Amino acid sequence: EVQLVESGGGLVQPGGSLRLSCAASGFTFSINAMSWVRQAPGKGLEWVSTIFNSGGTTTYADSVKGRFTISRDNAKNTLYLQMNSLKPEDTAVYYCVKYMIGTNVLRNPRGQGTQVTVSS
Repeated sequence: EVQLVESGGGLVQPGGSLRLSCAASGFTFSINAMSWVRQAPGKGLEWVSTIFNSGGTTTYADSVKGRFTISRDNAKNTLYLQMNSLKPEDTAVYYCVKYMIGTNVLRNPRGQGTQVTVSS
């Protein structure tokens, strides 16, 4: 059974930083692409970033490019999202996703999410 458990969310001031983590189990993490998606209050799911199995290839939404960094530790079965220069519009529940390449990432298995609130 796929299990994805996010952590690291919280309240941060604009311009601040947070690092999200996602502990994965129930599948072979090292060979699977992984993504982060988010859902802001009153809005639909939005793709944020994807990292492929080797970690050498990453992609980002334009809204976070240059501020967020996705990474993975295949030895620890853990996915990360380093978020810098946070803005109020980054406020959302962030979800870790087991991404099946070629499918709609927003419909792939995801965890329970972790809340990120950016506010002064």
